[in-house]
Amino acid sequence: MLLIRSFLFCGIVCLLAQIVLDLTNWSPGHITSLLVVLGAGLDTFSIYDKIIEYVGGGALLPITSFGHSLIHGALAQTEVYGFMGLLMGMFDLTASGITAAIIFSFIFSLFFKPKH
Repeated sequence: MLLIRSFLFCGIVCLLAQIVLDLTNWSPGHITSLLVVLGAGLDTFSIYDKIIEYVGGGALLPITSFGHSLIHGALAQTEVYGFMGLLMGMFDLTASGITAAIIFSFIFSLFFKPKH
């Protein structure tokens, strides 16, 4: 049952993003930013943690989990280091993902040419 809930959560997030893309003139970048902010907002009130408990790993795959990771790390480090922990914690849980995106973007830019 957990597998089904996980699959449905990811599907619903993608469905909502596609509906926003189809019904507005927003770019994919706008929608991605919206989903990151939505995940961060849900984690601020500990709602995203409850979603993770209910749907499992399916809540950790969509882009909303990036916002969750940013806020989750920031709040955890704020308890330890105060205000400076706010900035340190944001990159604590997301550093590997950001680093991988930069490295792979560079590597792919060497092999592929953009089309205009």
